[in-house]
Amino acid sequence: MSKQNIHVGLEIGTHKICVVVGDVKPDGSIKILGVGQAPSRGVRKGEIIDFDMAQTCLQDALVRAEDRSDVMIKKVYLAITGPHIESRNSRGVLRIPEDQSEITEEDIDEVKELASDVAIPQDHIFIHRIIRHYYVDGQEKVLNPIGMLGEKLEADYHIIYGIRNRVQNTIRCLREFPLEVEDVVFSPIAAGMVMLSREAKQQGSLLLDIGGGTTDFVLYDDGAVIHSGSIGVGGDHITNDIAIVLKVPQSRAERLKIEHGGCAEIPEDHEELIQLEGDATFNAKAVDRGLLNAVIRSRLEETFNLIKKRIQVGGALDRCAGGIYLCGGTSLLQGLDELVETVFGVPVRRSNFTPMSGLTANFESPQFATPVGLIRYAQKLEAERANMSTFSKIKNKFGNLFGASRLFASLFS
Repeated sequence: MSKQNIHVGLEIGTHKICVVVGDVKPDGSIKILGVGQAPSRGVRKGEIIDFDMAQTCLQDALVRAEDRSDVMIKKVYLAITGPHIESRNSRGVLRIPEDQSEITEEDIDEVKELASDVAIPQDHIFIHRIIRHYYVDGQEKVLNPIGMLGEKLEADYHIIYGIRNRVQNTIRCLREFPLEVEDVVFSPIAAGMVMLSREAKQQGSLLLDIGGGTTDFVLYDDGAVIHSGSIGVGGDHITNDIAIVLKVPQSRAERLKIEHGGCAEIPEDHEELIQLEGDATFNAKAVDRGLLNAVIRSRLEETFNLIKKRIQVGGALDRCAGGIYLCGGTSLLQGLDELVETVFGVPVRRSNFTPMSGLTANFESPQFATPVGLIRYAQKLEAERANMSTFSKIKNKFGNLFGASRLFASLFS
C-alpha cells in the first residue's frame, strides 16, 4: 500500500471476519476499494480462542479483500471488543510556570499524562485516552489551548482500558501473516465515526453495537465521549435461548432467529405456527412465533437494562437528546427499535453514513459500521499524527503506563 490515503480496517467478529480497504478522498469522502469477508471460527465474544482456526478464516478474508481491491495488505487498523474492556473519566490539572508566556504542546502532553494517572488493574493497558474538554483558568470547553495565556490548564479525558494479554493475543495472531497493526480501536468508537454526525454527538447520543458475542456501547454528550463499555451478551445468546426453550438444534435456532424472529410483542403472533421441516437428525415440528419472539425480546431486554444501569448514573440518559443509534448484525432484528425505545425511553434514530463511493451498495449497512468506521478513524488519526512513525504510535498507546520499552517489547515480541 504505497498511497498514504489508502487504509485497511479489520474486524474479527464472533460470526464474521471483515476486511475493508478504503481510499479517503481530499474532500473527506470514502471510496471502498474492496471488502473481504469470511465466516469466523475460533472466536468467542470477539476474542480469539483458537489461533489456527482464526488464522485460516482471516487468511480467506484477506485474500478476498486483496483480490477485489488490487491492494497488497500489509497494515491494518484493528477493532477490538470484549467484556474485559472498561472505561472511566479523569481530569488532569497543570500549573503553568510563572516564567512561561503561553501554553505549549508540551503542557498538553503533560496534562494528558496527569489525567492518565489513574488506578487501573496491573494487567490492564490503555486502549484510548480521548480528550473531552480543556479548561484554562476556569474558562470552559476550550478547543485548543496551545498559544493561550493562562496560569492553570485542566483537561478532562475519557480513558478506555482492557486486559493486556487479550489485546496482545489478537495482535500476535495478525503478526503471523505478517500484518502490521497501525492502531487498536474499541469497536463502538470506530462505528461512531460513520454512524454519528457531529450534530448527533453534540446533542448527546448513544450508540449500541449489538454483535454475535458482545453488545458494545459509547455515549456522547456535548460532542465528547462520556461513557463506553462492553457487555458479554450478543446474538449467540439469543440463539442459545431459542434452542433451549424451543428444543431445536443450534443451527435451526439461528435460522429461526434470522428468518422469522423479531422483538415486537404482537398478540397475533401466538396464533401463528412456523413449520420446521425434518431431516435425518431432526423430526419435523411446529414452533409458536409468539414464543420465539418472547424469547428474543426477553434476552435483549435484559441486556439493554444492564447497559442502562451502567450509563444512567448522573442522569446521562437525560442529556441524550440526539437519540440512540443501532449497529451490528443483531441490530437488524425486526422490532428492535421499539424495544430499545421502551427500555431507554429515548427515540431510535437512523444514521446517514459518511459519504462513500465505490463498492458501497452492500456495505452502507449498520452491520458494517465498525470496519468502515476504521477507515474514517485512520484518516483522522493520520491527520493528527502526520509526523509520527507507526512504531511511535503503538508505543505511545501501550507503553506509557508500564514503561515504554519494556511493555512495547513484551507486547509485540
